[in-house]
Amino acid sequence: MNIHSSSGTVEVGRSLVRALRNTGIIVIYQNVDLDVTWAQNVPLAWSSGDLRGQTDREFMPENVAERIIELKKAVLSSGMPQKFEFRDGMEDGGRWFDMWIDADHDEDGATFGIVSTIVETTEQKHREQTLRTLLREVSHRSKNLLAIILSIATQTGRYSGSIEVFLKRFRGRIQSLASSQDLVTSSNWRGATLSELIEGQVSRYCEDPGYSVRFEGVDPYLNPNAALHIGLALHELVVNSMSHGALSRPDGHVSLKSTLTTAEGGSRSLVLEWDERTEFKQAPEERRFGSVALERVVPVSLDGRAELSFNAHALKYVLEVPSESFEIL
Repeated sequence: MNIHSSSGTVEVGRSLVRALRNTGIIVIYQNVDLDVTWAQNVPLAWSSGDLRGQTDREFMPENVAERIIELKKAVLSSGMPQKFEFRDGMEDGGRWFDMWIDADHDEDGATFGIVSTIVETTEQKHREQTLRTLLREVSHRSKNLLAIILSIATQTGRYSGSIEVFLKRFRGRIQSLASSQDLVTSSNWRGATLSELIEGQVSRYCEDPGYSVRFEGVDPYLNPNAALHIGLALHELVVNSMSHGALSRPDGHVSLKSTLTTAEGGSRSLVLEWDERTEFKQAPEERRFGSVALERVVPVSLDGRAELSFNAHALKYVLEVPSESFEIL
């Protein structure tokens, strides 16, 4: 087909119009006076009728019409194409568009029209905004995680007598964080259920987690910060029990209860109670990082409260977590 023939030009034009209808791309042709002579796929929000003879002020979004006219006049004057990004409507509910403005020349190079090609980019903008939000969230959580690691390193070093002891304890605590972080990441940063957290921490040391730590009560969904810190508390309790407590015996087990309490003002809290029987001939006297983490680091990080008590025959740990750190599904 010879597109330079009169009939061929008409046929190509009709084919292009049919193709444009299927793309959603907005195309507006205007003469040198910027009156519309032809348009395709114009949004109903701009005009529901025939645009022929109208100018940009009559149908383009009011907040950008004057700027678009300036750009089109510049294209008519210089012949150089322009690109413009604009939003139709308010920031939170508007639609975004990219516009390309080109001069239409005849064979002698004279300009006798303007072609505007407009593509909606709202979905792309939303994806970009979501990505920026996620990146900020990742940055924020990474900084929090690094702060936790720094705190663990500092406290572990303070209560370790040698580099070998430090490395052993620090490695275990970092692996505990990694285990909890895996749960948080797999949930798209929502958090983890308490039961998942218990199984993840206990299974690292016990062949039968369900027997070793007998969990009963409510199973809340913990936010990421709560999952990391409660996971750390569980790690310290399990390691201590494996070394000195009930889990150091072949048939030993501990009890972990989870209950909800309601204060007078109506606010709810999650109460975790770890209870085990031990066979110490005398209670340990030295307060090491484990007790510091359980009584100070974890409750402070959750804006909660904790109490650790032990003697020659029993160890009990109670952690109270405010409602901001969990939800009941």
